[in-house]
Amino acid sequence: MSDKTACRRLGVYLGLGANLGDRQENLAQAVKALNAGPELSVLRTSGIYQTAPWGLTGQPDFFNIVAEISTTLTPQQLLDRVKGVERELGRKPGPHLGPRLIDVDILLYGDQVVDEPDLHIPHASLHLRAFALVPLAELAPDSVHPVIGLTIAQLAGRVDGLEGVKPLA
Repeated sequence: MSDKTACRRLGVYLGLGANLGDRQENLAQAVKALNAGPELSVLRTSGIYQTAPWGLTGQPDFFNIVAEISTTLTPQQLLDRVKGVERELGRKPGPHLGPRLIDVDILLYGDQVVDEPDLHIPHASLHLRAFALVPLAELAPDSVHPVIGLTIAQLAGRVDGLEGVKPLA
């Protein structure tokens, strides 16, 4: 393993969402599963937000959080890890943007930009998604979107759909 690979990477943020089953428990189980190995540590999580479905209506509301992590995984290894957690927790293939037990997306990986067929960092739709920007702004308001050049707080303040993002009491 190279020194670069062995270094812990900070400023990595994951978006987690669930709209089937016990949504709050699904999020908790996902955080626990992500935190289960030495190569990834969950440092903190945002509050839980109840959010209207985005992109495909006519399904239950989501519970969403953002987790800040420290990791030695490369972006591709991290993608493999989060997809493995989804499968472990019972996620089945379904319609794009459809209902799911758990969804884990890589939102930011420091200031890196990755554009591969199966992986886009920052998340390709991050700047359009209030349900991701609002909890991300709670943890990292001053982080700069490495493509758009605006802070997360700036993006969160101007994104459509803010009325559909409500902190869980």
